[in-house]
Amino acid sequence: MTESTEADLTRDAFLGGHVWAWQPRNGYRAATDPVFLAASVPARTGQSVLELGCGVGVASLCLAARVPGLSLAGVELQTDYAALARRNAAENGAAMTVAQADLRALPADLRSQSFDHVIANPPFYAACGPAAQDAGRDRALREDTPLADWLDVGLRRLRDGGYLSVIHLTDRLPDILAALQGRASAVALPLAARAHRPARRVIVQARKSGRSPFVLLPPLVIHQGDHHPGDGEYFTDPVRAIMRDLGALDLAKMARG
Repeated sequence: MTESTEADLTRDAFLGGHVWAWQPRNGYRAATDPVFLAASVPARTGQSVLELGCGVGVASLCLAARVPGLSLAGVELQTDYAALARRNAAENGAAMTVAQADLRALPADLRSQSFDHVIANPPFYAACGPAAQDAGRDRALREDTPLADWLDVGLRRLRDGGYLSVIHLTDRLPDILAALQGRASAVALPLAARAHRPARRVIVQARKSGRSPFVLLPPLVIHQGDHHPGDGEYFTDPVRAIMRDLGALDLAKMARG
């Protein structure tokens, strides 16, 4: 993504209009993943949150809309996306600072802090895969930084007992759990597009220095029925509550049954 003009951008609603975000018309565009990620974070008013690879800031802003009074920080590699994240934070009235930096070389002020929560939506696709036509989209989706590095940086920036929440493809769950081994306990929530279909994405929530056994939750089903009969959303009731009504995904409560 090169320097943007207003014509290169769209202003899109999230959480039923509780959050509005500028994002590139043709680059990487936030959709439902950052909304699900934000809903899963067990943050409380007054706590601190660091988002790695924040893009235009949608996950952090959705979290701020649900939980007021958070101290938010974001790190984004791409300059134009970082600038949009700052703009979106200001326009949504969120107290969020955004650093343009590689997560493997965080600014000194972030390296000196310990956060209550770290969140991330790392790139999904292998570095050797085919390139996207848009350079910004390609950079956002291609795993140039190994997933293990994302998780290591996230855990290092957490205080003991803090939570690392990530959303990724389900086939990377073994890699995620391997990176957390001996450093955090974990709960995983698969996301299935429809009932009786394989879950393609998973939210993993890890508690630093936790010792509880790993819990794999039943999938959250996103859409009703077997297909879309029209142009509507057709979300299941729990997902509609997340997408429209600031609902939360309490993974710890789900794990307790």
